[in-house]
Amino acid sequence: MSRLQLALNVDDLDAAVDFYSKLFATPPAKRREGYANFAVANPPLKLVLFEQPGKGGTINHLGVEVESSELVGAAQARLAGEGLATATEQDVACCFARQDKVWVDGPSGEPWEIYTVLEDVEMPGGQLRTVDPETGAVCCAASTACC
Repeated sequence: MSRLQLALNVDDLDAAVDFYSKLFATPPAKRREGYANFAVANPPLKLVLFEQPGKGGTINHLGVEVESSELVGAAQARLAGEGLATATEQDVACCFARQDKVWVDGPSGEPWEIYTVLEDVEMPGGQLRTVDPETGAVCCAASTACC
């Protein structure tokens, strides 16, 4: 099952977890220091929360979770075929999971990822992404939240 991902910055993680647990009638699937994610069945949604005091209510990034690395590769080929600059990351540890992903930026610079989770890992949060879709250069400060 594919599902849309919405990653939000929140001022107070405890208050946000309480609110979204009630809104979607489901508890978080994963909760770590400054981080929580929900696997919502209806609507199919991966909601990711990053505690970023002073930035609450803003989008961190958007994404689509897919079932396999093959689907990530197919998305990369399709997007590149449409003339969009993409950046791929394979076997990257981010947001307490090992993932394969492809990144593309929207017209206003909003980051989108199409990704699959290979396995959960225990780790501190990392970067949003390690490569720039336009140039392929290493990018993003370590303080940038990821998923």
